[in-house]
Amino acid sequence: MSRFAIGDVQGCYEELRELLARLRFSADRDRLWFVGDLVNRGPRSLEVLRFVRALGENAETVLGNHDLHLLAVAAGRRRMRRSDTLEEVLGAKDRERLIEWLSQRPLAHLAAGDLIVHAGVVPQWTAEATLAHAREVESELRTGRVELFEHMYGDQPDRWSEDLAGMDRLRFIINVLTRMRLCTRDGQINLALKGQPPADGSAWRPWFEAEDRLSGAVRVVFGHWSALGLVLRANLAGLDTGCVWGGALTALDLDSGITTAVPSRGYQSIET
Repeated sequence: MSRFAIGDVQGCYEELRELLARLRFSADRDRLWFVGDLVNRGPRSLEVLRFVRALGENAETVLGNHDLHLLAVAAGRRRMRRSDTLEEVLGAKDRERLIEWLSQRPLAHLAAGDLIVHAGVVPQWTAEATLAHAREVESELRTGRVELFEHMYGDQPDRWSEDLAGMDRLRFIINVLTRMRLCTRDGQINLALKGQPPADGSAWRPWFEAEDRLSGAVRVVFGHWSALGLVLRANLAGLDTGCVWGGALTALDLDSGITTAVPSRGYQSIET
């Protein structure tokens, strides 16, 4: 049995099938872990959702910001954006089954020393704390409380505290796990800066460069930051290689450390 983690698919169905063929993936033997953002911006989000759902227990995905956006739009709590490519999902006959399945996915997963999240982890969270905080949001999603979608958008609060409560607490957890790229050493997050990290000397650094981050005891596998490309370090794997932007779709064999990639057919030229 092989365990593969796969970067942001974002509706790039043809590349996903080609990648799995190169991996010689067997649905009755191997396991797949997707780092979130199965959908949006690419052309075939519906096929991606159907395919991954049909794999059952041999595939799992953590939720990314685009996945949550789809859930919010489907619940009628958010309008589609100009760059969204979610029409086929929203108009599909099996829409409700797909949305229900997606709403049951976790925001973080820990297995065999690998912590899988979409975006990142603030320095103050251990792997176990990350799972516990993720479960707070998952509980809201799984009970069908659509109020979450009305309040999850926004950049505040921007610093973790155990005293955070209610929607402020849930919003911060969502922002860390699905949107964060940069933070300060003491865990203040910046959701406005994108692209390449600031020059050395800035207080804003990639979240994984924070000294003594408490999640360093496990390997964190993440996506979300296509401008970085492939990132492989001790106890760290960043797998968003920008398939939807003309880059590639990348898989990491979690046991051997070998990466496999297929080039994108190119769908959007500028990340907006």
